[in-house]
Amino acid sequence: MMGKSWLLAFSLFLQIIPREAAFGIGGGVGVGIGNAGGGVWIGGGIRSSPTPSPGSSVSNPNSAYAALQSWKSAITDDPLKVLDTWVGTDVCAYKGVFCADPQDDDPGSVVVGIDLNHANLQGTLVKEISALTDLSLLHLNSNRFSGTLPDAFKDLISLQELDLSNNHFSGPFPTVTLYIPNLMYLDLRFNSFSGPIPEDVFNKRLDAIFLNNNQFDSQIPQNLGSSPASVINLANNKLSGNIPASFGLMSSKVKEILFLNNQLTGCIPQGVGLFTEMQVLDVSFNSLMGHLPDTISCLNQIEVLNLAHNKLSGQVPELVCSLRSLVNLTVASNFFSGFSQDCAKLFFRNVGFDFSLNCIPGRDMQRPQPECSVIPGGGLSCLRIPSAQPLICGSLPQTLEANISPSSP
Repeated sequence: MMGKSWLLAFSLFLQIIPREAAFGIGGGVGVGIGNAGGGVWIGGGIRSSPTPSPGSSVSNPNSAYAALQSWKSAITDDPLKVLDTWVGTDVCAYKGVFCADPQDDDPGSVVVGIDLNHANLQGTLVKEISALTDLSLLHLNSNRFSGTLPDAFKDLISLQELDLSNNHFSGPFPTVTLYIPNLMYLDLRFNSFSGPIPEDVFNKRLDAIFLNNNQFDSQIPQNLGSSPASVINLANNKLSGNIPASFGLMSSKVKEILFLNNQLTGCIPQGVGLFTEMQVLDVSFNSLMGHLPDTISCLNQIEVLNLAHNKLSGQVPELVCSLRSLVNLTVASNFFSGFSQDCAKLFFRNVGFDFSLNCIPGRDMQRPQPECSVIPGGGLSCLRIPSAQPLICGSLPQTLEANISPSSP
């Protein structure tokens, strides 16, 4: 299951140099749920070739040479000898460096992309990289870079894709990334960043946000639903608290949300039903409680729905099991007490359906009865659309806003 790749951004560079000359093309795809480089990312999009921002100055070749040599001096180990080619003033001949003709009539080429994925380089990033003002893509997946990002990175006015995944970066969230004006793809996964996630991450015009497999803690910012991103991955961190009640109220076009393996509590908000283009939702391995909201049945494009290893209870809603795009539904290791006949039909549709280790009478591989005598979160009050009202997905935004307004009881 593979969506449009962010590597289509390389179409500009591959018109300039042969494909076999590119080094380490392969980062920027996949959410990497379980390990570096694995997983699926449905979404992204085809973007036109990047153009420098109005008023940007074309980076001088001498500046590019000085910048790359300064960075080279900060790299302490190069086992694959990638940087052996980084000699001389012709930076466009350096392995992993991509150039293009400038947009204006100035002679010469400018550095528009650096792809050093899987180079196993050890070292740090230096502020001189910010002199590459025409740089549109910086891919450093699977190296051993450490430290943090220089504040000068805010001057990378043309940068659209930043992939720092699977390195040894640490410290708080690199807020300088929020000041890179044209950034659309941010990949910080598989590092050791820690502390809270800033609210401005979800205010920025990012199409992809990969923050998984770090040490981020605190709560998910309340403005999560403000993000225009098509994929948001916060998995395998130390996030706590509730999923924001406003989840989905901004009618986001998100296709993938991954919250698995955190420390989230409370209910799954009703607003989840507003993500009508969602294809993957994974909130497994948390401590979520209460009943599933009926609004999940509005996720007409959902293919993978993973609710396993929480403390959810009640019936698995019939409408959820009738979703036609479902490929896999996992509710294992919860406290569900039953499911409808429509859910049983999932097996005949060749849909993966795992309901083991629940409290469903007459079914195999369920919890021992003593574990089902006290359902977690029995006194939890979750905001729900009144059951007397029929669920009409098209009118869901107005119904939800009416139910969370201050005048609501």
